[in-house]
Amino acid sequence: MNQRKLKKFIEDAAAIAPLPVEHDWVLNVIFLDDRKMAEANSEYVGHEGTTDVITFSYLDDMDSIFPGDIGLELFVCADVAARVGERRKDSYFEREIALYIVHGILHAAGYDDLCPADRRKMRYHERRLLTVLAKKYDFHDFFSKK
Repeated sequence: MNQRKLKKFIEDAAAIAPLPVEHDWVLNVIFLDDRKMAEANSEYVGHEGTTDVITFSYLDDMDSIFPGDIGLELFVCADVAARVGERRKDSYFEREIALYIVHGILHAAGYDDLCPADRRKMRYHERRLLTVLAKKYDFHDFFSKK
């Protein structure tokens, strides 16, 4: 994994979303397999089975976040990304990972996808962010050994 490139991508995505990046907080991304994601989904969200991303945002009260605290944590399921990336003609593993990170960041920025109208807005902003970020990043590079 090219942590430097992935970290920069995440920082840029957070700034574009926008999240309050001027504050000193940490955005933590944890990659899980299906089993661990299903456990997290059940324990924290109350849903059965695996999912693509779970967002834990603590950014609603910036006064309670001290420098270096975790402000946002994303659980990203690599197994889901692999399956969906292989199945969809317009995607691939690394693009799915980028999408799930962007999706989680957008949740933290206040977007939701529970009803059809909100889902359309979320999808629009996912495409917008990914288009901007794809001009700067080759998503394939995130998991290269370079």
